[in-house]
Amino acid sequence: MLSTLSNALRIGELRKKLLYTLMMLFVFRLGVHVPVPGIDVAAIRKLLESQAFVAFFDVISGGAFKNFSIFAMSITPYINASIIMQLLTVVIPTLEQWAKEGIEGRKRIVEFTRYLTVVLAFIQATGIYFGLGAAIPNKGIVTYIVFVTSLTAGTAFLMWLGEQITEKGIGNGISLLIFAGIVSRIPSALANIQKLLAAGSINVLNVLLLVVIGALVIAGIVFIQEGQRRVPVQYAKRVVGRKVYGGQSTHIPIKVNQAGVIPVIFASSLLMFPVQIAQYFPTNRFAQWFIQWFGWGSFLNTIFFALLIIAFTFFYTAITFNPVDVADNMKKYGGFIPGIRPGRPTAEFLNRIMMRLALAGGVFLALISILPNFMMAITKIQNVYFGGTALLIVIGVALDTMKQMEAQMLMRHYQGFMRG
Repeated sequence: MLSTLSNALRIGELRKKLLYTLMMLFVFRLGVHVPVPGIDVAAIRKLLESQAFVAFFDVISGGAFKNFSIFAMSITPYINASIIMQLLTVVIPTLEQWAKEGIEGRKRIVEFTRYLTVVLAFIQATGIYFGLGAAIPNKGIVTYIVFVTSLTAGTAFLMWLGEQITEKGIGNGISLLIFAGIVSRIPSALANIQKLLAAGSINVLNVLLLVVIGALVIAGIVFIQEGQRRVPVQYAKRVVGRKVYGGQSTHIPIKVNQAGVIPVIFASSLLMFPVQIAQYFPTNRFAQWFIQWFGWGSFLNTIFFALLIIAFTFFYTAITFNPVDVADNMKKYGGFIPGIRPGRPTAEFLNRIMMRLALAGGVFLALISILPNFMMAITKIQNVYFGGTALLIVIGVALDTMKQMEAQMLMRHYQGFMRG
């Protein structure tokens, strides 16, 4: 990784992209410390200490919720809007047609996603305003307008920031913003462990156990993220004029975790929304019942979280890998899988492989994501919010970003490889 970064800095264009990405992330970290006017930050921090869900949300937002800055809602409304648009693409024929039109069609979908993001951000900001209670001392129409506008504008700015990183920088902008937010919480997590050690609540053995489990989890994540099933493909020889084409053997790499960290981000965002709304009505009986049974960290919430991750893994894998298209392209260029007839049998064979790998990947993602609940029980270290989900996002984004850098470096050094 260090050698890749060192080599990337030697290439002018890549160096500019890296510096641009770092500059945008720096702007993001600056915005985390710009507070929304009229908020009692001390009351917000008490809320963080008493409710695990809000503390986890603060980790995802990179501390923006604790400071209650303009980025307090993080990029969650954009993720929810993306989920809704992807689901609607399967249901609404017009959106499905746009998705098949290539770049122009995707631009239209992205545009509608932006509008939906602003609408969801406005609704979420309104819910937060009426739910915070004592944290907003002077409620009124002016305070409401300033509050909702600040949070909605903050989310819209983060959305724009992520798109700029994707377009002009390195990596997926939205994922990198979440990555930066999680990584920024590492110092405070270490400080929390130091306080627990000083107070005698835990001992060195508990910390060592946490480190060992963390190292095993990181190794497992990297192993699954890089794991793939290579389906052998043989191309028949074709004679065109005096030239012979084909005859070589290759393979189709199908990753075990084709969807990456997207299912985890989607599932957590989807589950956060109703719980967050319920938090705003502490006196309502239904809200109290909902938080008790479906609150963050509860048994039912954990089960639904795992099931949603597996479901989104299948859904996203089906979107990114189409066995029918792959089989048709293979047949068109004279390729076939040994022992499998071209056409429909090939598509069915690839679909079976994809489903099995998606199941394995989804179960793995689900297990890693619910790991913090078990880590707190095993290590006796409470509030381990930098757990499986955070590690999965951080490692997944880091691997994807490094691959993009290596791919761009390979494009610029292909002459050297040819000479070798």
